[in-house]
Amino acid sequence: MPFSDPLADGPTIQRSSMRSLEGGTTLRSVIELVASVRGEIPDVPIVLMTYYNPIIAFGLKTFCQESARAGADAVIVPDLPPEEAAELLEAMAEVPIEPIFMLAPTSTDARIDLVNRSGGGFIYYVAQMGVTGARDSLASDMGDALERINRVKNRPVAIGFGIKTPAQAAEAGAMGDGVIVGSALIDVMEREEGDEEKLAAACRFVESLRRALEGSKTAP
Repeated sequence: MPFSDPLADGPTIQRSSMRSLEGGTTLRSVIELVASVRGEIPDVPIVLMTYYNPIIAFGLKTFCQESARAGADAVIVPDLPPEEAAELLEAMAEVPIEPIFMLAPTSTDARIDLVNRSGGGFIYYVAQMGVTGARDSLASDMGDALERINRVKNRPVAIGFGIKTPAQAAEAGAMGDGVIVGSALIDVMEREEGDEEKLAAACRFVESLRRALEGSKTAP
């Protein structure tokens, strides 16, 4: 869901957010899109991602109720840590819809435990410090924190931030249960002109990620 001030996102997603907002995308229109997609694809989990401000403006309970009714399974709010999420967690529990929280290479054992207890669905592991965006290589210390997380986790760990190539996806996939690729996918689509070309390029890119992950325990 686009937001005018995406603090955790780099230039690629900032550009895409502005294009989307200028094109008239709203939180409600995204929820309506979820309902449309859910009608066509009933069995694939749908995870929404947005910042907290649009949810507050929409209304916490209304957002959770309408998102769940449309068919969303979980929500990622990157600027809302579990320590400050009590009100939203209460609204989610009534629906129910699951909260996804983030961990990073710098996360302490205490924070890992908190996210493990507070979240649902999966743990979003931020592989790179800073904002989203494709990187030339993954962080060298990524495996150290993942080892600590994997020892105590009670749900899958999906790795994101900075993954842009099939080789990087395979490297991350060997250490986690899933990979998250956003900016690199948008970059691929930005290089094309028409909608059909953008869609075809996106499909080819996602398929290349899947091929790189074949034979491992991970899927994109």
